[in-house]
Amino acid sequence: ENNSLCYDHLAFRTFGVNGYGIDSLAQFFLDYGYTQRDELTFPGKKLRALWFSPPPLADSFFGNGSGMNGPLPRIFISELLVDQMSPRTQGIIRKYTESSGNGKKYAALASSLGHLTWDKPLYSEFQQLARESEYAAWTLVNGHALNHVTISAHRLKTYLRDIKKLNQFLEESGFRLNSEGGVLKVSPDGLLLQSSTVADSISFQFSDGITESVPCSYIEFAERLVLPQYENLPHTESAPRDFGTGYTLELHRIKCHCDFAELTIKEFHRRDGFEVASADKIFESTSKEQVSRAGA
Repeated sequence: ENNSLCYDHLAFRTFGVNGYGIDSLAQFFLDYGYTQRDELTFPGKKLRALWFSPPPLADSFFGNGSGMNGPLPRIFISELLVDQMSPRTQGIIRKYTESSGNGKKYAALASSLGHLTWDKPLYSEFQQLARESEYAAWTLVNGHALNHVTISAHRLKTYLRDIKKLNQFLEESGFRLNSEGGVLKVSPDGLLLQSSTVADSISFQFSDGITESVPCSYIEFAERLVLPQYENLPHTESAPRDFGTGYTLELHRIKCHCDFAELTIKEFHRRDGFEVASADKIFESTSKEQVSRAGA
């Protein structure tokens, strides 16, 4: 209540084969003005990921990301390194991606509509993938759907901007949080703090008529602390003032191109990027262990 939600990043999962990997979604965001940033690798999970920063105008005075009450979100796209999986698992994944035709061209549209670009799999195929990679099993039944959305805790307006207090509030409200490696995931520099709920489950009917509960999406929370070189900047913007010339501060900043808000903490003053160790644990939000614990 009394909090406008701002999104830190949106995350997607893909199969890194037959053009259905990161590139199938990345081009949509690159065309919109996003910039490719760092690559992250997860050898244990046989994954790689790229993240993309939003266009500069997203945090400017005139383009303040009004659609989401803040800067446009970062984009995090991961892909399963299919060639590193067992022959049987590779065969299942290739079967569906190859039968999809030109589905990879419409990955962004399929994501927004929540539709698979390939046929529904057999339940036995889902089980095979789940035994080897829960990431692969999730992607087989969810496709390019949004894996999770991350809320910027530090942009909340109440005491909940402190992620530790936010986590406590969520747990007291009945939400189950991902406990892998501890509820709060902290980067080595201490400037990126993350937590996430456990994924919801939905009823999914497989092509052989079997209906089972499968994990879908979840919500992450991130608090990005101010970088040391900017820690002396004020954290809140002053109210508009009258300069005695009939101009309020709002008009003055437009007329003189002198934005007072730039003297206050902005998103670019905060810790950017992602942390492999933390992201590796966040992936577990859709794992059978975490989902089963949530349903207990």
